[in-house]
Amino acid sequence: MEEIYDIYSRMEKNNILLSFKGDITSDLLTSILQIMESKMDSMNEEPKLKKKVYNVLVECLQNLYHHMEEYDNEFDQNNRSAIFMIGKKKEEIGYEIYTGNYILNENIKSVKERLDKVNSLSKDQLKEYYLSVLNNGEISEKGGGGLGMIEIARKSGEKINYNFLQINNKISFFTLQINVTLSKKVV
Repeated sequence: MEEIYDIYSRMEKNNILLSFKGDITSDLLTSILQIMESKMDSMNEEPKLKKKVYNVLVECLQNLYHHMEEYDNEFDQNNRSAIFMIGKKKEEIGYEIYTGNYILNENIKSVKERLDKVNSLSKDQLKEYYLSVLNNGEISEKGGGGLGMIEIARKSGEKINYNFLQINNKISFFTLQINVTLSKKVV
């Protein structure tokens, strides 16, 4: 039972408002967005911050929903499992959004290249890149055009922190951490 308290303590320390682990479904996306909207309303957040958090949250959750890999994993019975958390920042006005999901090792290089490119661009360059990808019209096998990470960076106004933790020779655990604060202007 101590481990439950340890989890609770870590969540409290990091000011986690909402956490979920499991299969990300379209119904769940709607529920999470409604819960966070209600939480931000009850905390009387500024409308600009609420809109910014909501927009980034939508992109993060859609990214999880569309890009989770199916895998065989001895550690997890659900082969489409992911984790999502959102915490209120203590030092400044804003939130931190965390996501994690399994990814095939063979896909890491292209995801890393995409994230590094997005992180290297200025606000104006991100806008140009977004329009270029949008006009390119290429759709991936998962139905996306590669706009999600660009939109997360544009709407948050921050670099995207990420990591890949290798689980075995076939899969890794891919994490994102996105800061959403009022100090940056939405592009």
